[in-house]
Amino acid sequence: MVIVWLVLTLVVVAMGYVRLAPSDPVEWHQMPDQPQVKDFANGVIRVVETGPNGLAELDAIATATPHTERRFGSVEDGMVTYVTRSLVFGFPDYTTARQAGDTLEIYGRARFGKSDLGVNRARVEGWIDALQPG
Repeated sequence: MVIVWLVLTLVVVAMGYVRLAPSDPVEWHQMPDQPQVKDFANGVIRVVETGPNGLAELDAIATATPHTERRFGSVEDGMVTYVTRSLVFGFPDYTTARQAGDTLEIYGRARFGKSDLGVNRARVEGWIDALQPG
């Protein structure tokens, strides 16, 4: 019985850490120096021609996405970082978008773990699809 309580305590502590761990803007509100389209184990980078209003349009799409909030930056700053949390455990994924002229650079990545099981790619590509004129 003691082992069950110990395991439950560890699970609660781990879930609390995942939900309450501080986010350092120096670490999470950033883009690679020269972003190029890339898939990696826990995220993606996408570069899309959107015109000068791409970030503003993406901001409306991202903030309408369930479990997503604007965390750092603003459209006016030209760069925004969003946090999207998984439904059950609340694992945070960070997506940073930057307007560079007519190009929108998007960098989505998981905070915890070595693989995101394609979740960031699906979300970022869904946002890009929503940007495309219908």
